[in-house]
Amino acid sequence: MKIFLGPAGIPSTSKKSGTVSGIERVSELSLEAMEVEFVRGVKMGNDLAREAGKTARRLGVKLSVHAPYFINLCNPEKAGDSKKRITDSCERAHHMGARVVVFHPGYYGSLMKVEALEMVEKACREMSALLERRGWNVKLGLETTGKVSQFGTVDEILAVCERLKSCVPVIDWAHLYAKHQGKADFRGILSEVTSAGYRKIHTHFSNIEFTEKGERRHLTLESRQPDFREVARVILAGDLEEITIISESPALEKDSMVMRKVLEGLGHEF
Repeated sequence: MKIFLGPAGIPSTSKKSGTVSGIERVSELSLEAMEVEFVRGVKMGNDLAREAGKTARRLGVKLSVHAPYFINLCNPEKAGDSKKRITDSCERAHHMGARVVVFHPGYYGSLMKVEALEMVEKACREMSALLERRGWNVKLGLETTGKVSQFGTVDEILAVCERLKSCVPVIDWAHLYAKHQGKADFRGILSEVTSAGYRKIHTHFSNIEFTEKGERRHLTLESRQPDFREVARVILAGDLEEITIISESPALEKDSMVMRKVLEGLGHEF
């Protein structure tokens, strides 16, 4: 199994600000991946995206993109702007050679869950058509979410992905831990994903604080909520060819390196 580890965003120890410097720092730390964060808005031009992609390819760093947080495909009044934010992210991802754009699909609001599923599928179908017309070799990465009010259970994500091959599941282990109130069956979740045919997957990991409503805030790996060693055992025992694990810990690259040590301790060779 190939495992790619890296931070969500520019490492805090990067010598300079900016995505290119962040990629260079990831490589210096012997990490293999970085997620470019557009979570506050898509402010990168295509020229910089191409430069970032060139640097990543030269250094062997695998890139992904996280689209803005301000997305709700389940709300007719917000779906148009939400699709624009996602496809703007896809355009930059295409130019930098990132193959997945991650996003939180939306909130149920007053909708029944089946209605929310239909709206997310419709929006993803429309975005997929645009990506195909533009020739952008990018997958729409629907992320499992951490709040009870959010669309994004494993079953919901897989349902959309089963219908649209342009979509792929993104498993956020911490979100599922919070959504299931600390009782997520990680082994069962991974089995469900691989049984659906996904053996190369993109994931996020951190520890997390939660309430009865779900996630509250991300924590460092020291809190062991959930314990990465347990998740690592599930991953190593799973039927996977490849997995990317993006650290969303407040200690971005530091906890990526902690994960690396845990995996090495369990017998994985990088």
